[in-house]
Amino acid sequence: MIGINTLLQALFGTRLPAIVGGSFAYIIPIAYIINDSSLQRISNRHERFIQTMRAIQGALIVASSIQIILGYSQVWGLFSRFFSPLGMAPVVALVGLGLFQRGFPLLGNCVEIGLPMLLLVIGLSQYLKHVRPIRDVPIFERFPVLICVAIIWIYSLILTASGAYRDKPNATQLSCRTDRANLISTAPWFMFPYPLQWGHPTFSAGHSFAMMSAVLVSMVESTGAYKAASRLAIATPPPAYVLSRGIGWQGIGILLDGLFGTGTGSTVSVENVGLLGLSRVGSRRVVQLSAAFMIIFSILGKFGAVFASIPFPIFAALYCVFFGLVASVGLSFLQFTNMNCMRNLIITGLSLFLGISIPQFFNEYWNLKHRGLVHTNAGWFNAFLNTIFLSPATVGLIVAVFLDNTLEVEKSKKDRGMPWWVKFRTFRGDNRNEEFYTLPFNLNRFFPPT
Repeated sequence: MIGINTLLQALFGTRLPAIVGGSFAYIIPIAYIINDSSLQRISNRHERFIQTMRAIQGALIVASSIQIILGYSQVWGLFSRFFSPLGMAPVVALVGLGLFQRGFPLLGNCVEIGLPMLLLVIGLSQYLKHVRPIRDVPIFERFPVLICVAIIWIYSLILTASGAYRDKPNATQLSCRTDRANLISTAPWFMFPYPLQWGHPTFSAGHSFAMMSAVLVSMVESTGAYKAASRLAIATPPPAYVLSRGIGWQGIGILLDGLFGTGTGSTVSVENVGLLGLSRVGSRRVVQLSAAFMIIFSILGKFGAVFASIPFPIFAALYCVFFGLVASVGLSFLQFTNMNCMRNLIITGLSLFLGISIPQFFNEYWNLKHRGLVHTNAGWFNAFLNTIFLSPATVGLIVAVFLDNTLEVEKSKKDRGMPWWVKFRTFRGDNRNEEFYTLPFNLNRFFPPT
């Protein structure tokens, strides 16, 4: 589904070179559905699993309508007119900074693998990027991730095979070993995913309402990721029409996730946006080809199992670089604003601080049993609010956009960076937009941009 959704987005959505992947925003609503008393009463574990998957499917299908409606009705595009470089800077920055817990804290679970990976990536991509072992081919500049993953993966295989983790605690073995749970040997050679494989979806108003919070959060995070991807791909900021089109197709992707029973919804992959900056490869053709490989490897189970055997601290090391790059792209929007203005300093500082502080406060209270700081008798209400306020980008958007559009708005147009920003609001505001965002196969004749 990642492959299919990425292809749809790259062909008919924003057409930016961005991967559409799973989202952490869906964890809380899914945990709420799993712990629903009506499902917990089912004694047979396998039957409970099947019924839970059907409930998650139904919630995703209903909740996807939020993005489909907001996207194709152009409502999200109209709302984006309240954005400015000042308002978007903390939002995009928090898309990266808000994922700090998935960086070095997870790298530290197996520091003998994660730390060499981090140092090797920085060394190859930055210090050795001009070294060309093969004539006129910038190998270290274009392929640092592939080279580093291969080297450290082999290193971790050697550690596992030599018995380095034989007597280590379970947590260490889970993070460091490459042979967890016999992934490769138990994976089927061929498996074709198909819709409704768990049976017909079941629908519940409470489940659907809880899932809508994750859909709203993924929409905000995707908006920030689209802005970052456009800058790293040297494209103009996506106009309101293109942004709405992308959100609409992302809604269709979540609908497909529900039909296929993926167990989670979709959003733009932040780590792959960071990879655009690290590898300096911003071609949508490359992304479309990658999506095709994802589809093929998902059908060939052994290949997917091989990649799943890579220890997670290797990815955590990459996240430190990728998420940091996305955060810096967000901060780069401040170059179009007047940061000598106290109004702008207050909005930026408050948005960044609260965007990190409030989710961290909510995160301290969240667990599978109590399910968050908000714990009323209405589980769907708890899941909704906890999901919203556990998202740094969403909290940052609420604070930044509200303050930016209520504090001395008319007096501060130039300080907010609006003279630079306004020309990218409409599809025809910049002649480069047609090159970047025009639909393929001459489809613009039937869906003219506004």
